[in-house]
Amino acid sequence: MSACAPRRPDVSASISVFLIALPLSLGIALATGAPLQAGLVAAAVGGILAGALGGAPLQVSGPTAGLTVVTAELIQEYGWRATCAITVLAGLTQLALSALRVARAALMVSPAIVHGMLAGIGITMALAQLHVVLGGSPETSALDNLRDLPGQLTDPHLTAAVVGGLTVAVLLGWPRLPGRIGGAVRGAVPAALAAMALATLLAWALDLRLPRADLPSWSSHSLSGMPEGPVLGIAAAVLTITLVASVESLLSAVAVDKLATARQRAGGPPVRRADLDRELRGQGTGNVVSGLLGGLPISGVAVRSAANVAAGAVSRWSTVLHGCWVLLATGLLVGLLEQIPLAALAALVAVVGVQMVKITHIRSVTRHREVLVYAVTAAAVTFLGVLEGVGIGIAVAVAVALHRLTHTRIGHERLADGSHHIRVHGQLTFLAVPRLSRALALVPENEPATVELDGTFMDHAAYETLHDWRTAHAAQGGPVEITGRSGRRLLDDLSTPHQCRPWLPWRNHQCTAAPPPVAGSPGPLRVGDHHPDQLLVGVRNFQRTTAPLVRRELARLADEGQRPGELFITCADSRLVTSMITSSGPGDLFTVRNVGNLVPPPGAESADHSVAAAIEYAVDVLRVRSITVCGHSGCGAMHALESLSPDGLIESEAADQGAASSLDRWLRHGRPSLARLAQANGTAPRLDARPPADALEALCLTNVLQQLDHLALHPCVARRMAEGELDLRGMYFHVGEAQAYVLNRGVAAGPAPVFAAVRPDERRPDACAEPLPG
Repeated sequence: MSACAPRRPDVSASISVFLIALPLSLGIALATGAPLQAGLVAAAVGGILAGALGGAPLQVSGPTAGLTVVTAELIQEYGWRATCAITVLAGLTQLALSALRVARAALMVSPAIVHGMLAGIGITMALAQLHVVLGGSPETSALDNLRDLPGQLTDPHLTAAVVGGLTVAVLLGWPRLPGRIGGAVRGAVPAALAAMALATLLAWALDLRLPRADLPSWSSHSLSGMPEGPVLGIAAAVLTITLVASVESLLSAVAVDKLATARQRAGGPPVRRADLDRELRGQGTGNVVSGLLGGLPISGVAVRSAANVAAGAVSRWSTVLHGCWVLLATGLLVGLLEQIPLAALAALVAVVGVQMVKITHIRSVTRHREVLVYAVTAAAVTFLGVLEGVGIGIAVAVAVALHRLTHTRIGHERLADGSHHIRVHGQLTFLAVPRLSRALALVPENEPATVELDGTFMDHAAYETLHDWRTAHAAQGGPVEITGRSGRRLLDDLSTPHQCRPWLPWRNHQCTAAPPPVAGSPGPLRVGDHHPDQLLVGVRNFQRTTAPLVRRELARLADEGQRPGELFITCADSRLVTSMITSSGPGDLFTVRNVGNLVPPPGAESADHSVAAAIEYAVDVLRVRSITVCGHSGCGAMHALESLSPDGLIESEAADQGAASSLDRWLRHGRPSLARLAQANGTAPRLDARPPADALEALCLTNVLQQLDHLALHPCVARRMAEGELDLRGMYFHVGEAQAYVLNRGVAAGPAPVFAAVRPDERRPDACAEPLPG
């Protein structure tokens, strides 16, 4: 266990999860055709054993909708006691797989197959339970249920349909209760519990004659027995339970990790990341015990786990306690549970089944061009079975991958300037070499050519073809440019002169060089001239060379939103490239740039609200953990301030505000820095062991200190610092030396603050940095 005793957030979270798990466990047992108590046994064992032994601290385990169809088929074919034995064997198989440490191999299954499998299971569940809601009995297959549905709709059992309809209405309407009171009620009572309670109360108050939940005496509870049947059939059943339970548990554990990480970034408590092999061991142990005690097979459940995280759970105690509450309920609430109408439980399972067909999953597979895999898997699982559907889904996924591998598009185009452009879209393998050779042969000798490789893979045969053609064409005087992700290897090996990196200045980029002079042009171009619209050409180069490398990461950030850990306030000087000096990428820094890296104090006259707004947004909404103010050498704003005396600044403040320019009014926020330096009396900040090189450098360093003081005056910053959740850091970048310095007030260098150089041989670049105390 992660702690010797449960904490208060774990206790409250366990109650929330228990209230969700109790009706769902009964509903899933009903959908499988197992004794209703089997669902409660599985919920208790999953919570206590899998929660205590598993590797995902916040994951909640128990009977899951993903195993409903599989379990129902096994009960139909082998009987309930044999199904329990198959569950035990599946648990032992999971323990063997965990010993082999192959848990991460389950993540190799395409998400489109997993989502399609869950959608097919959901459709099958919904079709079967809809018959129960209408007062009938479900058939053994989805096809039969679909065929008999029109007849059931024309002759429904009205009382059961009304109770089922009420249950569906509450389940769908509960999350949408309006107002503050509605929000409080939603937070206190889960939708599933509210639906079951209202349906039961209605049936009791009106004395409706409906089939109710039947929980037999524990003395007659069935335990596992040896399965009888063909060995291959039983082995396939064990494999199916193992596969579905393991994949769903491991994918759920990964999803819970993401939820816990997002909560931590928002200021929540840290939680240890999941150990997937240990999680598989915990699931195996839970299935062995659940099967032996006559319970349903278990797995990690994403919905209950997400509710656990949202309720504030901080350790595995919440999962274990929820299992304890279920165990108590099986002994103390049997009479109450037996009053629940079966139509209400069936409606609950039907809604859960429909919700397993998620629009977000469909959008995701459509975006990644895997909708065919998803649709085929869902249809096959619905009409053929889980194992058969997953097998067909894997076959379709392999076929789609091979199709993409063999159907590479290669195009040739002769441009207006006489050059040739060859674009390869897709994976470049030996299968595409003949078409690639034909396209390359269309480029005459001595004529320039560009080969754009828009793919992520190039095998050795394709590499040799391009390498040999490029060498021969260059030897004949034909310039060749190879761009794209898989072209980087060729660029490195052939040492081509065009290796522009995104951070090089435009004047060093061949991509922004001016085109050669055209006959009849107004005048000759000098050597070193550049394209008249360097920005646009630079953007085109980004789209050609850099965008393919960052597109996947930017797509992830677009889906998940930004979660930067740092607010970086620095000067607008064009020589200060923040991403270069901090080795940061998209989503890392929330950056504020202005003339002189100034932070107006709150309430200052003519304060700039954009800076204060950015600070509030970063601190209160993005919940950054650190704020850095970074000055630099040769700052033009500090040079302008240096030319004014403090008295001159005071006089200018008293002058007509309307006569001052926007730049003058902004630089007034730097007056405290100038006054602070004038009052330093030998305590001006230092760079390592040396004093500032001149008065301008002393002012640049002093300005960083002053802006940190201004920053600490902002209420949101002061509050987070007082709570120990926010650090402030000073930084200085010497442009000429390409050297970064970090403020270190802990160095014994007298009263003068010291900016210590960041050395490349340090294990942690910020080892010299001591954040300002909170």
